[in-house]
Amino acid sequence: MAPRRPDKKSNSKKRAKARVADGSSKPISPQVLVKAAEFQLQEGNVEDAATLAKKALEQAVENSDDELSASNLLGQINLESGDFEAAREYFLRAVSIDEDGAKDEAVGGGPEKFLCLAQLSDEGGKDSVNWFEKGTAALRKQIQTLEEARRRSDEQDILLEELKKKLAMTLCSVAEVYMTDLSWEEDAEQRCETLVTEATMVAPDFAETWQTLANVRISQSRIDDAKAALTRSLELWKDLPPEDPAVPDFPSRVALARLLMEVEMEQEAIEVLERLVGEDDQSVEVWYLGGWGLYVMGEKQKASKASEEDWKASWISSRVWLNQCQHLYKLQDYEDEPLGEHAKELLSLIAKELGEAPVGEGDDDEWEDDNDDSDEEMKD
Repeated sequence: MAPRRPDKKSNSKKRAKARVADGSSKPISPQVLVKAAEFQLQEGNVEDAATLAKKALEQAVENSDDELSASNLLGQINLESGDFEAAREYFLRAVSIDEDGAKDEAVGGGPEKFLCLAQLSDEGGKDSVNWFEKGTAALRKQIQTLEEARRRSDEQDILLEELKKKLAMTLCSVAEVYMTDLSWEEDAEQRCETLVTEATMVAPDFAETWQTLANVRISQSRIDDAKAALTRSLELWKDLPPEDPAVPDFPSRVALARLLMEVEMEQEAIEVLERLVGEDDQSVEVWYLGGWGLYVMGEKQKASKASEEDWKASWISSRVWLNQCQHLYKLQDYEDEPLGEHAKELLSLIAKELGEAPVGEGDDDEWEDDNDDSDEEMKD
């Protein structure tokens, strides 16, 4: 009988089993696990990302770049999942390896962990400022390195602008701490002045820096200077399309609208709020601010003896905004009671002058759809 040809598949399986049995199979490297975890996090698979990152940390050598990258990533993952205490512990572990942020960002170096710890600080105040300052020091080094390069690629130019913007944002964040938690410090005003001045010099085309400067000027009762700063902030983005990166994010523009109203720039505030409603019509605060702004405009028109038609038109528009605010307030079980009470108060004042709103005022297809949906839910 002729000998049988060896089964290659069978032999390969046996060899694989043998490698597992004697422990000679090579484990997946921490770098590969971190990359896989980053991909899972980008895809929104937070649990899978955490599993992979923890495995990477287990296999990392103590105080190595592998431990740094895994710790930093686990900090970000826990931040994403809302476990802030765990995030803080992982970022602190990363800081113990990269104390000044000098290591490459590809392995978890750089300023990001310091900035996260500033936001996660339980103590706030000076502790937050200390972390922010570590972040600004790391950012300044990165900026200096790029600026001193003899030749920069287009990508490096873009990165440089992004770093300057991040530095300006961080400086503004520190200024806000001095305007709130540390406002009692003797040098708080001078610190704010220094911080916002540097921010506007570092990133003069960044709208949020001028917005923060305006906030500082309001706190100093320098209203004309605040108005000038807010006008500069608006001019940088108001004519740009929503997707343009120079347009501040939604919460920043809500804060901007509040500042505009504080310095009696109601018309500009309404323009900002109308744009916000066009992007997201489910924000209770935006509808409330719009209603309040229109009420104040009508009040001023009435006091200046403008035509009755003008101030009534402003108050009718105010009533539409405030009614939609109340509709969403109830629908979302909104928790800001003072906001809800103030909206009711404004509607009551308008009703005294104009009477109750006629049925159907302000209704449109979208609002009707919302009501229909809530009615269906109640039936269910």
